[in-house]
Amino acid sequence: MTTLLFNKPFGVLSQFTDAKSPTERPTLSGFGFPKGVYAAGRLDRDSEGLLVLTDNGKLQARLSSPKFKTPKTYLVQVEGAPEDTDLAPLRQGLTLKDGPTLPAKAKLIAPPDLWQRDPPVRFRKSVPDTWIEITITEGRNRQVRRMCAAIGFPCLRLVRWSVGGWSLDGIGQGKWRQA
Repeated sequence: MTTLLFNKPFGVLSQFTDAKSPTERPTLSGFGFPKGVYAAGRLDRDSEGLLVLTDNGKLQARLSSPKFKTPKTYLVQVEGAPEDTDLAPLRQGLTLKDGPTLPAKAKLIAPPDLWQRDPPVRFRKSVPDTWIEITITEGRNRQVRRMCAAIGFPCLRLVRWSVGGWSLDGIGQGKWRQA
């Protein structure tokens, strides 16, 4: 069984081909993965961070399916200056257009020591930004972004730091290693 941990850069699709776009967009095929591995779950094109790839169908299903409630932790840079009390709806669960979310773990954090994003996040002198660590056990389409927007703090940058017991620790941007 092969299981790989990949630090997906911003702008890369979480798939090996891009049949939908008339212009070529970067995909997983450009990172030298061994044949037969597939992404266990997805990470939006405009999100960065940990993507698990495996050739084990059972592991892929376990990590991807919400019924197994695999924790996924994100480092989220938001626009504005939320206080701890602003995060209460995330911790209690809130209702999005596709229904209620399960309660998340959420806390304010100091800006993490991350790689530079290309392109960089837009900065506005008149609007502060803040970092939040959010752990969810679902994984709906753009869920963390939608949750942040629902409490009034739009997401500027989203980095998935961990999935289950695996993390990005020691994996450079665009790099991968065996789990």
